[in-house]
Amino acid sequence: MREANAGVSVPFVIDESASDVSWGAAIAGAFVASAFSLALVALGAGIGLVSVSPWSTNNPSVTTFGVLAAAWFIAVQLFSSGVGGYIAGRLRTRWARVDTDEVYFRDTAHGLLVWAIGAVMSAALLASAASSAVSGAAHVAGAVAQATGSAAGDESSARGEAPSLLGGATGYFADMLFRSDHPGQGDHASAQTEAKPILARALASGELPSSDKTYLTQVVANRTGLSGPDAEKRVTDVFGQAKGAMDQAANRAREAADAARKTGVYVSLWAFISLLVGAFSASYMATVGGRTRDESPIVELTPRAADG
Repeated sequence: MREANAGVSVPFVIDESASDVSWGAAIAGAFVASAFSLALVALGAGIGLVSVSPWSTNNPSVTTFGVLAAAWFIAVQLFSSGVGGYIAGRLRTRWARVDTDEVYFRDTAHGLLVWAIGAVMSAALLASAASSAVSGAAHVAGAVAQATGSAAGDESSARGEAPSLLGGATGYFADMLFRSDHPGQGDHASAQTEAKPILARALASGELPSSDKTYLTQVVANRTGLSGPDAEKRVTDVFGQAKGAMDQAANRAREAADAARKTGVYVSLWAFISLLVGAFSASYMATVGGRTRDESPIVELTPRAADG
């Protein structure tokens, strides 16, 4: 304990036993920063949704939209962290017998605390929201998959085979095998039932074994009335079309995965940059708020004159 401004009637006393960290100020600044960040992100989402329309052909490109979104997130961190850091600097206690450099360091540390607490709070909220969204999406996807499961997929699973990327489209190619203006003998449904698992297995392995090809040729010739060479050509052509469709589906899946990977990289980099900007803004504005706090005059109370 020491007395400040000696010579006045009532001394102003500073408690030197207090902690060097004003946790109340840091937590208050973090809450303010998180609240401003949430409000500005909501505003940015609204502006982004207004700027695009499925009915318009003048929507901004994906690149332009991504750059604008990244710039907005940086601006959000710059402003919200700055406000939170400034509030923490203004609310922290005065430090007695501390030189200017130490005061500057402590204010910077308080700004970093504001940024760190706010980042952890935001991460916890985002993780909770993302977990709920993923859980809900998985539940819906599972219900849709169960309701629209393909016959080929079911058959290949029952036989321990790899499912085809074509899913239910395998039945379409199986039907192509037996199209004819003059169908021959045999049951169309049972022929398809025989052909589907053969096609599914061949597509999963990437080639049609000669034994399966011979068998399919016989079934097609019997069902459609085609000659042996024409039936074999049909089997070859249909299998080639099915394999080409499966390759296209695989390429689209790889392209989508690569696009998602690139998007994840860009999002991670811009998130890292915006967080650095937020840390700098909070640290700097905490020093500004602390300096304003220290330069403000100390108001001391004088005792009232004794009665009579």
